[in-house]
Amino acid sequence: MTLFDILGLTERLNEINAATEEDDFWDNHIKAQELLKEKKSIESKINEYKELEKDFEDIRILIDLAQEEDDHSLVPEIQDSYDAYIKKFEELRIKTLLNGEYDANNAIISIHAGSGGTDAQDWAEMLLRMYTRWSESKKYKVKILDYQDADEGGIKSATLLIEGENAYGYLKNEKGVHRIVRISPYDSSGRRHTSFASLDVIPEMDDNIQIDISPEDLRIDTFRSSGAGGQHVNKTDSAIRITHIPTNIIVSCQNERSQHQNKETAMKVLAAKLMELAKEEQKANLDELKGDYSQITWGSQIRSYVFHPYTLVKDHRTNAENGNVYAVMDGDIDYFINEKLKMKE
Repeated sequence: MTLFDILGLTERLNEINAATEEDDFWDNHIKAQELLKEKKSIESKINEYKELEKDFEDIRILIDLAQEEDDHSLVPEIQDSYDAYIKKFEELRIKTLLNGEYDANNAIISIHAGSGGTDAQDWAEMLLRMYTRWSESKKYKVKILDYQDADEGGIKSATLLIEGENAYGYLKNEKGVHRIVRISPYDSSGRRHTSFASLDVIPEMDDNIQIDISPEDLRIDTFRSSGAGGQHVNKTDSAIRITHIPTNIIVSCQNERSQHQNKETAMKVLAAKLMELAKEEQKANLDELKGDYSQITWGSQIRSYVFHPYTLVKDHRTNAENGNVYAVMDGDIDYFINEKLKMKE
């Protein structure tokens, strides 16, 4: 079933509506919540399709009117309406590509500064801002789960929960190494520097998905939260760091109100990371996941952001380019996201 299968979507919506009217609908609370979530998603898709139909009909009426009246003054309005229609059509078409198992889920992204010292830590913070601004433009909710300040500037790492329909589907291909080339603001000689940061993206798993993680495989530490003057996190001793010993996956959470909540959230992130790793390695048994898990693979950057000697953002997988690097850093990354999604068509 695709987004444009309106008959199929309508039939499924009727099935869900019938189910919600059953006396035992709320007997299984988890299943009921899943059906209501699916209902909301289907209604949104149908409404988008109907809006496109209406827009198309409005354009057709305008064209007929211009022809009947021989009124050339309507041409600019028709052109503007057509351009807006094509933009909405393309957005809807891209959504049809978000049909992966977890594409509709929320996304958890982790940003880590790589080689390059303070420049890399500053770059990691710039990426944090870029993805935050992009999320806000999509009306997604951004929640900072972990935030590790750097000593001189920028951040060592940060983990965000991006809440909204299809957040993971859009962001999943942003995973990888991001490179910046610029005149370093930290170099008194004004030399050009190349720095790196990595992005890890995993789907937030539903509460009804259970993963068996042995307590013996975990090392749990508590530490004092760090943040920019309380801007990002509460500075308490309730922060939690969990290390999954067999894979060396480390997750932290410090933004919840209690140590218990931080541990609960950190375990949820760990479970998602283990599921993603198991999927990548095609191993259903977590006991088979051994060795050192690393999120950063230098030399395999997916995108370069050049500020000097020219301005250009280039995706090395799709060859998509944008010369307005400042707009990109302000969250204008839909072009890169969409071009990568189109590769599966």
